[in-house]
Amino acid sequence: MRQRIYIDTSVFGGYYDIEFSEHTIPLFERLQHNEFTLLYSAVTQDELENAPENVKELVIGINVENTEFLDTTDEAIDLASEYIAEKVVGKTSFSDCLHIAIATISRADFLISWNFKHIVNVQRIRGYNSINIKNGYKQLEIRSPRDFRKYEDD
Repeated sequence: MRQRIYIDTSVFGGYYDIEFSEHTIPLFERLQHNEFTLLYSAVTQDELENAPENVKELVIGINVENTEFLDTTDEAIDLASEYIAEKVVGKTSFSDCLHIAIATISRADFLISWNFKHIVNVQRIRGYNSINIKNGYKQLEIRSPRDFRKYEDD
């Protein structure tokens, strides 16, 4: 069974960013080879509305057959609000919390992000997951695209 990965907005932008492209492009190549099911949310869609054209074209080029579209539900809003209320992050990070809540509720195998301040951060991950467990959800694996580099056997 293919792993289900939730990619936040930063990863799409990372494809064209010199600092992040080295690890982002191979991830998208793996997506193109149908190695994963991509979880794509309404939050990501909204955030990409004002993205540069090349990023929008990257999104359009994704194979729809291996994509699940995820709406923002009341359950996700409530869970994201709890992350804020428990001070995992501040109020200005609500959209980051929505990404995490949607991925958690949708039982993603991984959430992938380049956002090291609010998402891919050990202290924050522990906070998100303690709230997830308290609410009966499984822990969410949160990683950067760097962790998805495929290494060939020697």
